[in-house]
Amino acid sequence: MAELASLVQRLEVAVGRLESVAGGSGGGPAGGSPQGVSAYVEAYDALISGPVGQYLSLSGQIGGDVQKHAEMMKKAFTCQRQFLATASGSQKPSDAVLQSVLSPVSVIIQEVQDFREKNRSSPLFNHLSAISESVPALGWVAVAPKPGPFVKEMQDAATFYTNRVLKDYKEKDKKHVDWVRAYLSIWNELQGYIKQHHTTGVVWSKTGPVACAASAGAPRPPAVGGAPPPPPPGPPPPTCPASSAGDDVSRNLLFASLNKGADITKGLKHVGDDQKTHKNPALKPQGVVRSGPKPFTSSRPAPAAAAPACAHPPMLALDGKKWRVENQEGAQGLMISDTELKQVVYAYKCNKSTLQVKGKLNSITLDNCKKLGLVFDDVVGIVEVINCRDVKIQVMGKVPTISINKTDGCHVYLSTCSLACEIISAKSSEMNVLVPGEDGEFSEIPVPEQFKTVWDGKKLVTTATEIAG
Repeated sequence: MAELASLVQRLEVAVGRLESVAGGSGGGPAGGSPQGVSAYVEAYDALISGPVGQYLSLSGQIGGDVQKHAEMMKKAFTCQRQFLATASGSQKPSDAVLQSVLSPVSVIIQEVQDFREKNRSSPLFNHLSAISESVPALGWVAVAPKPGPFVKEMQDAATFYTNRVLKDYKEKDKKHVDWVRAYLSIWNELQGYIKQHHTTGVVWSKTGPVACAASAGAPRPPAVGGAPPPPPPGPPPPTCPASSAGDDVSRNLLFASLNKGADITKGLKHVGDDQKTHKNPALKPQGVVRSGPKPFTSSRPAPAAAAPACAHPPMLALDGKKWRVENQEGAQGLMISDTELKQVVYAYKCNKSTLQVKGKLNSITLDNCKKLGLVFDDVVGIVEVINCRDVKIQVMGKVPTISINKTDGCHVYLSTCSLACEIISAKSSEMNVLVPGEDGEFSEIPVPEQFKTVWDGKKLVTTATEIAG
């Protein structure tokens, strides 16, 4: 069923391309070749009809928020296709105009990310997060000289969430597994496309008009029936005004002055010592007095004031089986006491706050928190720390695994019952584990951040290293 839907999607794209080519050739001379598209635009069309089409098809089968998200992504790829079509036939504009040309894609990227933020309680939140974390990869058109590695970096940002989707649905629904593979293949194919056609940045046409914002707007709908007649020719370009007699006189006077040679200095006025600033210090504070009109200066627009950040209301509530602790600012003494084994805690954007979780529950996640202190009793699953800074975690009971990702500054205080805990870290720094001693005092042990990898003849062997010095 998935293959059939993907085939239908590809056929629709192919029909649209044929219609656009037919519409472009309607006004051409008899026997002439139709006006085709650039080779790299055709290659981008293949990307849309292939991996993107399969991703859209599987998103439609999953439905719900994933399908809505996919419709936004479809708009994003369509807008980017229109941008590439513009670049293939236009010269690169100034940076200011280029921002306007890129704005349609930028607006849709923001919509995709906002959709995820508005649907944090969605059961498909990991799917939405995978898209939201990687959609900035479509900004590769503004990156030079290495747009390919930029796409790879954005793809890696989604891996954490795609792995969670695979973990949740590997044994439940193969459709979600296929969805992950189809989505990741988009960025793999895009990297190959960039390497082949835009290695160091978007290739603009060396001829044709300079691109403007209107030329990269929404794509035109496919032509229906015959193409409309060509528009009447525009007005001829304005001719350069003829030199006035006054200009000729000024030019002749200039050349006459130059022909004087050394005699040109005879008209200079002698400057006495009382008028020289280095011999008369009293003249320095006065500055230079201009006798003529002030020179022209271009008016600079005042910088726009930064828009105030939208403050979301703080939340501490049970939503189904999830305790949501969000947008807490300077809140000391937050506590969750009525817990059950199947419940999870999700803390998001909590700053300079403390949270205590009583009882035994399934898992705890800290996302985008700063200077947050977490104290909990028992967790049977995992404690995850993602995109955080300067957080402290204290285990009072047991926890099997603590995962730290993209975090700068994390202190983990273990209890005597949790010394067998596994700590998994990636792309993080300033991590320390504090282990209790016999006297109750904690010993601080840093988690390695530098590694050495060698080839032993059969495989790569990686060991932690210490910086000497």
